[in-house]
Amino acid sequence: MFRSHTCGELNANTINTEVTLAGWVQKTRDKGFMIWVDLRDRYGITQLIFDENRTDKIVFEKAKSLGREFVIQVKGTVIERESKNKNIPTGDIEILVSELTILNQAMLPPFTIEDETDGGEDIRMKYRYLDIRRNPVKNSLLFRHNVAMEVRKYLSDQGFCEVETPYLIKSTPEGARDFVVPSRMNEGQFYALPQSPQTFKQLLMVGGMDKYFQIVKCFRDEDLRADRQPEFTQIDCEMAFVEQEDILNTFEGLTRHLLKEVKGVEVDKFPRITYDYAMKTYGNDKPDIRFEMKFGELNEFAQHRDFSVFNSAELVVGIAAPGCAIYTRKEIDALIDWVKRPQIGASGMVYVKCETDGTFKSSVDKFYNQEDLANWAKATNAKVGDMIFILSGNAHKTRTQLSALRMELATRLGLRKPDEFAPLWVVDFPLLEFDEESGRYHAMHHPFTSPKPEDIDLINTNPGAVRANAYDMVLNGNEIGGGSIRIHDKELQARMFELLGFTKEEAENQFGFLMNAFQYGAPPHGGLAFGLDRLVAILGGQETIRDFIAFPKNNSGRDVMIDAPSTIDTKQLDELHIMLK
Repeated sequence: MFRSHTCGELNANTINTEVTLAGWVQKTRDKGFMIWVDLRDRYGITQLIFDENRTDKIVFEKAKSLGREFVIQVKGTVIERESKNKNIPTGDIEILVSELTILNQAMLPPFTIEDETDGGEDIRMKYRYLDIRRNPVKNSLLFRHNVAMEVRKYLSDQGFCEVETPYLIKSTPEGARDFVVPSRMNEGQFYALPQSPQTFKQLLMVGGMDKYFQIVKCFRDEDLRADRQPEFTQIDCEMAFVEQEDILNTFEGLTRHLLKEVKGVEVDKFPRITYDYAMKTYGNDKPDIRFEMKFGELNEFAQHRDFSVFNSAELVVGIAAPGCAIYTRKEIDALIDWVKRPQIGASGMVYVKCETDGTFKSSVDKFYNQEDLANWAKATNAKVGDMIFILSGNAHKTRTQLSALRMELATRLGLRKPDEFAPLWVVDFPLLEFDEESGRYHAMHHPFTSPKPEDIDLINTNPGAVRANAYDMVLNGNEIGGGSIRIHDKELQARMFELLGFTKEEAENQFGFLMNAFQYGAPPHGGLAFGLDRLVAILGGQETIRDFIAFPKNNSGRDVMIDAPSTIDTKQLDELHIMLK
């Protein structure tokens, strides 16, 4: 071993102990007659001291040559530190070095290896192996490890069995484009990387595995948003002989376990709201319920005057922002400009101040009286000192715009506290959504989701009204997982494929293996998958997943460190029987 101890475990109890340490040079301080070196490894920092009176001359001179990030080994004695540092566990001691070995020299890093670095994101991603040495990134990866271990512990204790499913599979439509892998041995044919292990976990249920889980990589070649990765990790689960309630209870338990064990937080309630309620009340299907600001629909109270903007709107809706009546006109105008941005797309915004004297002051005072505005305040649950913000227009677009404003205001007002956790279930999603462009229905989740038994008859008469046995878990305004009860009947599954526009031949070609399996005794089953990356980030008090992934891709799906994706040699293309245009 290159070390007897780590750089984080020595303390006053180890004074006078002979030790061997190894690690990276964090910094050096040369006073001429005395040199201090901070030695760092994954576990912490220990101060080394080289003294011209107590240290061998050759060792002392060698210490002068040390630069940042040199990899070194030292032997020496633990002594009491004169100037103690209470901020680190090793702050009471230092090592009087007797032997120094330079294991590897290092070039000057392109950014400082400190908690607060001078490196921008691009340069840190290019030198990610250096970035990982920084405590914020290192600790994020260790945190991810702890979460994953607690997941495995909980699920194993609940009787789940971890089973690996293949990465080289057949292309299946699951809402995004597949990454495809050409086969050298099978000319002109391609594997696809799994968007999820969906069909395989269903086959495991047919196989009688009963409770399955896997912490698994998934791949989707889709246009990336700021916080998406082309490869991501799921906690993938499936259970047999269960109903929706069984699954919800099981994974409420998992979430409670993680919050308690990882964060020390007890959560009692997991509210359950329907998809329709979520859209009507919060404007999206993943609401943040750490704060109120519920939507108040105002058509009844706003479309009886001569204000044409509201009269012509499908929906007039508002929210009450707490304590914002003090906003200046400049601050209000800035918010109006914010909702007018192309990313939001509102054409304007009406506001009402709820004054401390109980009166109301609005931007539409010439159209509406105090009684009208009082009704708006009642509908939005506005209190004295609040500000009501109102948008109008097409119902779907307006709800989406107001939802974005609600989240922006909550961020500005400090209501989205990272150490506060508010989980909930969203249930009763539509089974299908109609795509105007293609003129046919698409599965809102995936083609294997079961309709609610009471809605099955509607499949033939009103498909758009059919609700799914589907559910999403939402945590702090982020969808962290979702799933459904699956179809386990061949005839119903065939009808579902028909609704989705598959011909019998297409369905047989893509999913014949699953349909055939159902004929051999498929149990009722269902499951869900949590997004591990996002779950870890939220538990870690952030919403950006990148720092919780060891080697992430950028927003263009590139790994700038290894420069991937890249072109490949013509010889490889020939072997794969591929010709580029």
